[in-house]
Amino acid sequence: MYPLEIERHGDNMDLNALSLFVAAAQAGSLSEAARKTGVPLPTLSRRVRKLEDDIGVRLLERGSQGLALTQAGAQLFADVGPAVALLAQAEHRIQDASEISGTLRLSIPPHFEPMWSVMEVFGRRFPEVRIDIFVTDRRVDLVADGVDAVIRVGEGGRSTYVGRTLARYRHRLVAAPSYLRGVRLKKPEDVTRLRCACWRATASPSWELGDTTVPLEPVLATNDYRHLLHLAIAGQAVTEVPPFLATGPIARGQLVELLPDHPFPLQSVRALVADTRLLSPVVRHFLDFAAEAVPAALGPVSGD
Repeated sequence: MYPLEIERHGDNMDLNALSLFVAAAQAGSLSEAARKTGVPLPTLSRRVRKLEDDIGVRLLERGSQGLALTQAGAQLFADVGPAVALLAQAEHRIQDASEISGTLRLSIPPHFEPMWSVMEVFGRRFPEVRIDIFVTDRRVDLVADGVDAVIRVGEGGRSTYVGRTLARYRHRLVAAPSYLRGVRLKKPEDVTRLRCACWRATASPSWELGDTTVPLEPVLATNDYRHLLHLAIAGQAVTEVPPFLATGPIARGQLVELLPDHPFPLQSVRALVADTRLLSPVVRHFLDFAAEAVPAALGPVSGD
């Protein structure tokens, strides 16, 4: 955006004049640069001439065919053009953030902890946005539940909803070192000899480990990954947990990962909305933000 409202201080270059010089160099004429920047032509011409006086060299040759950069002007344009563009982009982002306001109504699954930091950063970037989060593991009805967007793990959701894949990750098969004393697991089928706890499913419970389906007779099934994590750390069972819950306990030696050469299938993290044509600016900014922030919060995908 031109002009950048930064005035000269002391012997430093006038950044506002620099931005006008860049605009003139890009436009090929002072009048066209004035039109694009909204700065009156006499003002723009005066500021560029003063810039030339300040640095003591001619930057532009003015002729009947328009403007031509001198050798010094071409060098200055190459040096400052990218920086001026970055400053303009930063100004746009600041203005966009200050203009976005309203309420973001979001649904996320329980224990999806990476979203906590994602929403914290989003709230700082868009301070005028009020965030309303509905935490549930059931399939949300966007209209009935009054939700703008759903963060969903897996491919479920109404066929009429529009999905955007944000990231993918794999669960990790873990157990406490104390539980594994004397135990040797060479292949996925060996898991059936151990006490297992798993996510509560409507169908017959099983684990997909690599290319092997392992049927389970779990000692406990629950829709609470924190409960599964507790059982594993306590040495009560082998279980599966998302990587963001497993990483810390593994690093502290509370858990070890089992059969890493037979990884769980990839899980998709998706953002669902009712209709992309009717998105509010708040929801649109959130989806764009989440597309970058969620993969960064989840970290690298293991097992690939």
